Amino acid sequence: MAGERVAILFDIDGTLITTGGAGAESWRLAFNELYGIPADIGQFTDAGMTDPDVGRKTFEAVLKREPERKEFARLLERRLNYLHTTVEESKDYRVMPGVEELLQKLLVGGYLLGLVTGNVEAAAHIKLHRARLNRFFSFGGYGSDASDRGELTKIALKRASLVYGEEVAAAQALVVGDTPHDVEGAHAAGIACVGVGAYHFTADQLREAGADYAISSLAEGLPL
Repeated sequence: MAGERVAILFDIDGTLITTGGAGAESWRLAFNELYGIPADIGQFTDAGMTDPDVGRKTFEAVLKREPERKEFARLLERRLNYLHTTVEESKDYRVMPGVEELLQKLLVGGYLLGLVTGNVEAAAHIKLHRARLNRFFSFGGYGSDASDRGELTKIALKRASLVYGEEVAAAQALVVGDTPHDVEGAHAAGIACVGVGAYHFTADQLREAGADYAISSLAEGLPL
């Protein structure tokens, strides 16, 4: 039983969906409202980082100081407020190829599906809601659980066990993501990773980054 896959943990941005820039736009609007600076997170952060790290690094870069705790909480709240609108209005929002078909097939096959993402929990569900993908996922590890990808991946695995009713070992899980951060986080939790080279990186680049398996699209299916 130890090697039999039970839980599949999916990253969101670039793996399940792309918001077409809605995430970055929500940060820009929040910074502009509070500080009069339309900050571009892409200048200061990498794909796959957690939301709190994205917010802090951008804040420090544009305001030249660390945020106070209360004002950072306010920034996160305004960002989430704008995210509802930017996701809904994004002209380039799309579900990545093969996603809906794969998720339905996995559920029919009896797999537990979870999220492992740098998004804070609220942002994760805002982004998935437009495509009605929330309905596939019963648990997750989020950027609001830990700033470290490995740690939030371990948290997702613990929550898989709660849903499953008995312990789900790392060998019984699989992480699916599209950046080297996803690969690092999976391995830090002792979990194998499937790199999906459909958006930020190619399959070859993810293989070089240490992905245990690499595919160019979820339409190819997973190595289960």
